[in-house]
Amino acid sequence: MTKKDLLALLEGVRDGSVAPDEAARKLRAAPFEDLGFAKVDHARALRQGAAEVVYGEGKTAEQVCAIVRKLREGGARTVLATRLSADKAAALAAAEPDAAYDPASRLAVVGPLPEPDGAGEICVCAAGTSDLPVAEEAARTAEALGNRVVRLYDVGVSGLERLLAHVGDLQRARVVVVVAGMEGALASVVGGLVDVPVVAVPTSVGYGAAFEGLAALLAMLNSCASGVSVVNIDNGFGAGFLASRINHP
Repeated sequence: MTKKDLLALLEGVRDGSVAPDEAARKLRAAPFEDLGFAKVDHARALRQGAAEVVYGEGKTAEQVCAIVRKLREGGARTVLATRLSADKAAALAAAEPDAAYDPASRLAVVGPLPEPDGAGEICVCAAGTSDLPVAEEAARTAEALGNRVVRLYDVGVSGLERLLAHVGDLQRARVVVVVAGMEGALASVVGGLVDVPVVAVPTSVGYGAAFEGLAALLAMLNSCASGVSVVNIDNGFGAGFLASRINHP
């Protein structure tokens, strides 16, 4: 939808020739912008509540910068770019001076963070220090989507007293993201302590029989605690996005 089309549609709503519901339907179906190598979805925020997120792996630095630029030109105030290498992040920062890059999570936030407007807090709980890149991807994604985030790190089940010292934080949260590798037991433990949704994220952390996160994934899928849902291995972004959806009823 061009700017001219949009203005005509809004004019139609004002003069009564277009019903508001019809205008909303057309806006949700607004077309994408074809860059040749990518089709930028400017209407995604209307349909899903958040602008398109740029996945950095497999794209060149020039492609990442071009997509981010088009999203911002299309009205996206804050744009997320995930799984960025340091060189792609440097190119993005040169093109977008307000880009903030976190090398641990490999996530860049371009533009200002929104004021938190979720219903409550999201608690991101990580079993070990080795899980922090995935945990930070989840936490920073949630913050970029307008959530207050509490971080509880290095609270795995091998030293359960570390987790139990923060039961109050867990029980105050509206949703808990649990990030764990190895045998992935932390999700079941947290699920047994809270009465809110738990989003479990298996990580690829672990020795050989962990099978690069498959052991943790299967353990979380088979959790005996009710209310535990599981995203893909190392998918901190997906967990942060889902938690934000739960926190924005």
